[in-house]
Order: sequence, then C-alpha cells, then structure tokens
Amino acid sequence: MAMTLAEELKGRLRAGLAACGFDEAVLERVGVSQSADLRFGDYQSNAAMVLAKEAKQNPRALAEAVVAKTDVSGLAEMEIAGPGFLNFRVLPEAFAKRVAGLCGDERLGVAQVTEPERIVLDFSAPNVAKPMHVGHIRSTIIGDSLSRIGRFLGHEVITDNHLGDWGTQFGMVVWAWKKELNREALEADPLAELLRLYRLASEGGKADEVIREACRKELVKLQQGDAENFAIWTECVGYSLRGLERMYVRLGVEFDHWKGESSYNERLQRVVDSLIAAGLARESNGALCVFSSGEGKPEEDPFRIQKKEGWEDNPMLVRKSDGGFNYATTDLATIDFRVEEWGAKKILYVVDHRQSLHFRQLFDVARRRGYDLDLAHVSFGTILGKDGKPLKTRSGDLPQLEDVLNDARDAARVTIEERSKLDDAAEKDALAELIGISAVKFTELSHHRMSDYVFDLEKMVALEGDTAPYLQYSYVRVRSIFRKVEGEVDLKAVAVQLEEDAEVHLARMLVRFGETVPVVLDDYRPNLLATYLLELARAFHSFFEACPVLKAEEGVRNSRLVLCDTTARVLEKGLSLLGIAVPERM
Repeated sequence: MAMTLAEELKGRLRAGLAACGFDEAVLERVGVSQSADLRFGDYQSNAAMVLAKEAKQNPRALAEAVVAKTDVSGLAEMEIAGPGFLNFRVLPEAFAKRVAGLCGDERLGVAQVTEPERIVLDFSAPNVAKPMHVGHIRSTIIGDSLSRIGRFLGHEVITDNHLGDWGTQFGMVVWAWKKELNREALEADPLAELLRLYRLASEGGKADEVIREACRKELVKLQQGDAENFAIWTECVGYSLRGLERMYVRLGVEFDHWKGESSYNERLQRVVDSLIAAGLARESNGALCVFSSGEGKPEEDPFRIQKKEGWEDNPMLVRKSDGGFNYATTDLATIDFRVEEWGAKKILYVVDHRQSLHFRQLFDVARRRGYDLDLAHVSFGTILGKDGKPLKTRSGDLPQLEDVLNDARDAARVTIEERSKLDDAAEKDALAELIGISAVKFTELSHHRMSDYVFDLEKMVALEGDTAPYLQYSYVRVRSIFRKVEGEVDLKAVAVQLEEDAEVHLARMLVRFGETVPVVLDDYRPNLLATYLLELARAFHSFFEACPVLKAEEGVRNSRLVLCDTTARVLEKGLSLLGIAVPERM
C-alpha cells in the first residue's frame, strides 16, 4: 500500500528539516495536514513556526531554509505564507499518478493499520419486552458504522448487543402477563403486546402501592429462580428477540453476540466479593457501594459531587440494601467476561451522553481493579423535532423506531413518484425502502455525534442537499455513463491526464479517501466520512458539468472514464462503511 500524499509530503519535509540540523526526536513531531482553504495549497505545515519558536530563530528565515533543503520535485510546489507557514500545491501529474493507482486498488488507497486491536463494540442495547424507539437510532447506526470502519481498517471488532433482558421491567411484565396476557395479540405482534403489559403494570404501579409491591415481588421471585416466572421470562425474551431481529434486518445491522444482562447473573456475586476483598467497596445504609479513591481533584472525581455545603460522596451502588444487584454490577461483570473470554483490549460503549457519569465511575473502578484497558464512552446527543425539542409523539412518548422508518419510506416514495423514471411499482417500493432507511442513517452520521439535530423527513429524502439520496443519485449518475460506452475499455491501462481544473479537483478528492477513513476512529466520528463523501459528490457534479466524457476524444475520454469509475467505487465503498447501500437505478 502506497503512502498517502500527506504521508509522502511529511516524509520529504522531515528530510528537509533533518538537512537543516534537526534531530529525530524533533522530526517525530512534524506533521502535514490538508489545507482548509485550497487557495493556499493542498497541504500545509506549521513546523517551521513551531520549531523556530523553540529554537529562538526567525520563523520566516527557518521556513526559507527548509524550503531550500526539501525536495518535493515531481510531487508538489512548496511555498511560504505569512510569518512561516509551509504550503504544498500538489502537481496535476502527481494527482494523475495517484488516481491511476486507485484504479487497480480494491482498498481505494486506505491502508490497513499496522497494529490491529481487538475491540469490543457495545451498541444498540434495547430493552427486551419493549419495541425499539427513536432513541435507539443513534446508538445503533453510529455503532454499526464504527464496526464496519474498524474492520475495514484491519481491527478485530467484536460486536455485542448488550440487551436489557433482566431487571425491574420484568417484574412488571411478569405481573401483567399473569393478569391480562392476550395470547392471540402476542402471536400477532409480540412487541406491541409486551409493551401493553409493561404499560399496564407501570401505570398501575404509579397509582397503587399494592401493584408496585406485587411487581417487585414477582421480580424477586424471578431473580431467585422461580420456575413459573422464569418460564414466562424465557418466553417473553424469545418473542422480543424475534421482533428485534426483524428490525435489525430492515436496518441492515448485524451483531456477533446478543449477550443480555442476564448472561452475567452467575458472575455478579463474584464481582461483589472481589470488590470487598480488594477494599474497593464498603457498606453504606445497608447497601454496598464503591467510593472515591481520594486521588485527583474533586471536580474531576466521578465519586464526588458539589453541593451548597461543599463536596459530598457520590458512590457507585453495586449491591442494593435488599441484596439485589444493579446494572453497575452487571457492567463490571461484563468487563470481566469480555477480557477473560474474548481477550478484549479496547471496549467502546456507544451510549447516550446522559450515561456519562455511570461510565466515568465504571471506567475508574475497572482501573482500580487492575485492568489495563482502553475504555471509551462514545456518547451522543439528542434527536429533535421541528419545534427544537426532543422528538416525541403527540401523546408525549418516544416514537417507535418502526414508525419512524415507515414514515421515512413513505416520504421517499413521494419523492420517487415526483422524480423517478422507474415504471415498475415493486421496484419503486424497494427503492423507497432503501432511500428511506438510507436517509435516516445518513442524517444521523452526517452530524457530529455530540450534536443535537432536527429530524426533518422532507429534507432527509431530498435528492438535493446534504442527503443520502443525493449521494446515491451521484453514484447512479456515474454508472449511467458506462451504460453508454461503446466497446471495452481497460481502465487499468489508461494514461490518466488532468488538464482542466475540475478534473484536478475531482482527482484531489478521490485521493483524499485514503486520508479520511483512518481518522474516523480517532474520536469515533463517522461524520468526517459523511462530509468527505458529500464533497466528493459535489466535485464530481462540477466535473461532469465542465468536462464532457463520452464526446471527448478517445485519450481524454478514457482518462475521464477512470475518474468516473473511481468516483463510483469510492462512493459505493464509503457509503457501505456508513451502512448504506447504493441502487443501480433511480
């Protein structure tokens, strides 16, 4: 795998700095990055300014010396801007050579990591006995994209759907199941019936202490292994999983494991015993808690909280006063399992930002238990309605995910009727489903994960703008060119030539794919790839308008066909890394 342009320029710049007398330790810190403004070149570096300040030299003078000693021949032109910025303008022939290389490269310039990691990716994690709702969109789609990108880069990614299949809600469901189960409704729509039972118990418990206590007793019986309650729970989980699997198939999301909270029940007491033995947990008001280690500043300590009277303890509960365990205990047991059984070196939790305190405490306790693990909470913001408030139904509930996807499909169907040239109704229906699901996914992934965003279906399914349909249309438009090509063209043998500005810019964007994908995992930001794909599509459309392809003379035509084919391949691969498929016709 050839180096990216940024890597090659960095290597040449380091050689120039070495010729200026800088040692290896200094050179390791030198970098080259893409320019934010192409008026100043394709790449830039502030190395001369930084090193001049440290060496108490004139930055402009150092920059001039570096330019004189740096050989970028055949690759770029090197310029000095302002007080000492180093700018690089890549030569058209260098871009042409890179594009020609992509033509025969299945990885399209994306290198695999040299030190792959075994990463456990924990995402989606809905509660069993309830339908998935709009709140599951972000975790599910972000997690799936990160798993695809991680694997493409060469990491060993283990995906786990850590289902909420144990806990308080099951006491409610079991109580209501015994009272009012509608077996016929359960067979017809299991998740809807289980939700009805849950709501029956939940609402009844709010109004009646007797019902609330009855639900609690059913939960205790379940946790103690009562045969009847366990049988109800087992049947309930089975029905729920079938409903969830149907939703994941529709989303195109798969998991290596579906290990719910119940999988770790036998480990919970061992976790508590180990915490006591290590002196990490102690009794407090009948419960068992982990308190602050006393290290660091209180404002950085997840086990301390500031109140009017000053800093107070904010412990993590690991065993309730009635002897029951909670999700903190389960999460600690889950870490044990993932390390012992899967050999995890890194664990990523794609979970709502509102759980940040829990994960700060969890990671701190894991460290204090002796784990040398890379643990990360990949948090995210909120989906908003057009009113700028968290998206909810008129009744105040979170919209069910199936309803959201159906609405997206129906909105896409309207767009297809208005804009598509397809005649077959079944083909239109399939395209509406693809565009609708893709629109939901891309809207999610095109935003920084910590940003809130407005859920606007009309904008999401539009063929113009920063949308999945726009990218899918771009792919279809490229492929349509090749249906009109007469004869066979061996693209790998074509001499790529870039004369027009639009050709150069499209080539520039194509070679940046190899620089974009690897950095997505640096801060778990699929939006970087989504933004890149939009910029690539815009570059293609500008090229298509400015540079005739099929009507050009043969040498220019074939060169432009290479640009077109590579564009389609990058769009298809980039979208697939986001979990989005492309149609062949729209």
